Amino acid sequence: MTDYYEVLGVDRSASDDEIKKAYRKMSRKYHPDIAGPEFEDKFKEVNNAYEVLSDPQKRQMFDAGVDPNDPNAGGMGGSGFGGGFGDMGDIFSMFTGGAFGGGNGGPTPRTQPGRDSLATVTIDLKTAVFGDTAHVEIKTFGLCQECAGTGCQKGTQPAQCPDCHGQGYAQRVVRTMLGQMMTTAPCERCEGHGTVIENPCPSCLGHGRVRVTRNVGVSVPAGVTNNTRLRLANQGEVGENGGVAGDLYVDIRIAQDDTFTRDGDDLHCWIQVPMSWAVLGHDLEIDTFDGKQSVSVPAGSQPDDTVTLKNLGVTHLNNKNERGDLVAHIAVKIPTKLTDDERALMERFAEKHDTDAQHVAVSARPTSGTKKGFFSKLKDALR
Repeated sequence: MTDYYEVLGVDRSASDDEIKKAYRKMSRKYHPDIAGPEFEDKFKEVNNAYEVLSDPQKRQMFDAGVDPNDPNAGGMGGSGFGGGFGDMGDIFSMFTGGAFGGGNGGPTPRTQPGRDSLATVTIDLKTAVFGDTAHVEIKTFGLCQECAGTGCQKGTQPAQCPDCHGQGYAQRVVRTMLGQMMTTAPCERCEGHGTVIENPCPSCLGHGRVRVTRNVGVSVPAGVTNNTRLRLANQGEVGENGGVAGDLYVDIRIAQDDTFTRDGDDLHCWIQVPMSWAVLGHDLEIDTFDGKQSVSVPAGSQPDDTVTLKNLGVTHLNNKNERGDLVAHIAVKIPTKLTDDERALMERFAEKHDTDAQHVAVSARPTSGTKKGFFSKLKDALR
């Protein structure tokens, strides 16, 4: 009589878990697809041994000196590839990742984690400068308040599935090219949960969650840049039957501002001043994100000259105590229509100031091969 304990390499006092572990190891070692077709007989022997030792009744018979697979010994019939072939769900789990069912891992919990959600919120430039709380409306799954996520009507609870008796899976014998095999699959009635909800909650129909629309506050950090993605833990979709919620990811979009443009942590604006202010100099006030600020236009300012206001730009993202600058670009407004008196004044000015104007200074400015800067491109676009 074959010693099935010796075939699996375990002691006679081995537990069911030790037998199963040894069986998985041996069946993988001698599987014909891995070891080669010459090990087919050894593979059959391993499965015969497991079929006997994994069944309490057959193991008891074997320990009493009777081989259940020996038809002449009054056993329960031969095994080989035409018999029960052990728990083939375990083998298929090893080679196919559990594609043939849940095996003996137990029922699948009804409570499942929720999925992550994605939303987009548009903020103004001032919010990006100082940071603030933005609000985004999302449509997602939320906890069913009527049943508190259980999926059952009040006063009821899930009952054991009468088909699988709480195991969550069912076994069946199928014919394959290798013979008859025992496979496992999730129970169709309870969908692998081991329990059935006989009285589902009328609001969520047994799922423990319902569709909701929520307004979520998003803490926008000062100095945030466009297209930044923020993560809000557990603010996403609530899972089945009260499972922990997934995360909410929020993409930040910064709207174009009518007054300021951003370059890194610096802000830029354009001040249009009369020609006389540029020539003589002038003090003026401009509106900024920090309120009204004084700007001194130096005498003799040229078009595109700049005046820098320190620490009035965007807050540094990694240092809340520092900010960029506000750079004001001077745009000189040249009058296009003059009165007779104005023209006479300009002519007198030209006689005294522009007597050498006929000697034009010519300089070459590169038109190609030079990369344009940020503001050169912007001016071209404005033109």
